[in-house]
Amino acid sequence: MKILAVGDIVGEGGLEKLKKELKPIQEEEKIDFTVVNAENCSGGSGLTQKDYNELCKLPIDVMTMGNHTWGKADIYKFINNNPRLIRPANYSKGVPGSGYTVIQKNGKKFLVINLIGRTGMQVLSDNPFTTVDKILSKEKADYIIVDFHAEATAEKLAMAYYLDGRVNVLFGTHTHVQTADEMIMEKGTGYITDLGMTGPTQSIIGMDIKASLKRFLTSIPERYKLAEGDSKLNSVVFEFDDEKSRIKNIYRVNK
Repeated sequence: MKILAVGDIVGEGGLEKLKKELKPIQEEEKIDFTVVNAENCSGGSGLTQKDYNELCKLPIDVMTMGNHTWGKADIYKFINNNPRLIRPANYSKGVPGSGYTVIQKNGKKFLVINLIGRTGMQVLSDNPFTTVDKILSKEKADYIIVDFHAEATAEKLAMAYYLDGRVNVLFGTHTHVQTADEMIMEKGTGYITDLGMTGPTQSIIGMDIKASLKRFLTSIPERYKLAEGDSKLNSVVFEFDDEKSRIKNIYRVNK
């Protein structure tokens, strides 16, 4: 069993890169299940109907979101219509969409959970640790995958140690820089602090360099602008022993 996790899609350039590279990666690596973070897909913030329709044409099993879930008003039209699309489970009770999904594929049951961090995120949310406890207390699966969309590496690592042995895969998203700390934890959970991103290569986390630098140099608010040019794809493969359903390898795949 091989699970592919693809880093945050940033803008239309990132989407085009995903469309070009996803199937070849899946074929080359013999991928069984694919999770893609899509919260920055449209203009760098949110997900439009048009881009959502394009994602639905691709061999993606689950699309996760994050702090820009509500970045485009279109999301309200379709977030309740597709079990493959989830938003953070620890958003306030009553908001549209679901925070997790259960997918049956190839005779296996996959539980995918989306969480958002609270440190430095500027998003009012419930406690992700107690939220995931509630989900795990009522849902069982052959493979449990968690996308923790968070800013602070300490918060992501804390979640990793908290869930070690209780979930099969935990990866971080949001910071758009792929980390080099992929590891199999003591109790068997596969982990990486951040998947990276699928978006403009010459950029500051997907945004235009000049516009981003101005914010740092002057402290004057400057509207973020998507970078242009070629894009890269960051992803991670989590490989499991088919007989024991235990992780045996984690490696990064970048295009």
